[in-house]
Amino acid sequence: MTQSAMPLAICEALDNVATITLVNERSRNALSLAMIDRLTEMLGLLSERRDIHVIVLQAEGPAFCAGHDLRELTAHRDDEDGGRAFYEQTMSACTKLMRLILGAPQPVIAAIDGMATAAGCQLVATCDLAIAGPQARFCTPGVNIGLFCSTPSVALARNIGRKHAMEMLLTGDVYCVEDALRFGLVNQIAPEGARPSARALAQRIAAKSPHALVIGKETFYRQIDIPLAAAYDHSCAVMVENMMIDDAREGIAAFLEKRPPAWPEK
Repeated sequence: MTQSAMPLAICEALDNVATITLVNERSRNALSLAMIDRLTEMLGLLSERRDIHVIVLQAEGPAFCAGHDLRELTAHRDDEDGGRAFYEQTMSACTKLMRLILGAPQPVIAAIDGMATAAGCQLVATCDLAIAGPQARFCTPGVNIGLFCSTPSVALARNIGRKHAMEMLLTGDVYCVEDALRFGLVNQIAPEGARPSARALAQRIAAKSPHALVIGKETFYRQIDIPLAAAYDHSCAVMVENMMIDDAREGIAAFLEKRPPAWPEK
């Protein structure tokens, strides 16, 4: 198989959990335009599947994701416009991918066993949950090469403390997994590696009410970006509607009857 024909990412589904694996080790799983388009396509298709309750995002090789493909970006310096149109296309496509992760009805879990750099770190911060192995590392090194990580800062500033985000963005330093946990960039450190723990977490979540998962993720992100009073008004309305669905009826009955719930088919 030629390099151009090699897959950039693959997707597998088992027991209501879909796993997307970045497999372009040669480029350290960089977010080339082709990789962005491939991930966008996969996530778009998975978002439509009601049999998929959780998505895990992982990668082969020593790098989880090296961020944007600098060689690809540099190659377009010779374009007639100096690369501006291609850079706009790439940043727009990457933003669409990040928003797709947030807008997907399923929780998305990142499993990081290697280096997550720049837009790769943005990818981790954008996922709903993140499990890291002991060898995971994180950095936003754009400042070191005259290219401040402005788009990664959007995800970082919304997921970790502002001063931690600014420290990462202004220094460009590499941070260990313990720092990432302290910052709140990851949920937990998995000594045996991220994949088994991420899979176990995905299965635990996938066993919950699928309808409640969809409602919960959408409500969480909507309420967090609006004023407190409006957030409560919206969440109250959602709770009432949630109480009216069959999943809530079955879940509450199962709890009171001390039995496992049998979730209705969607």
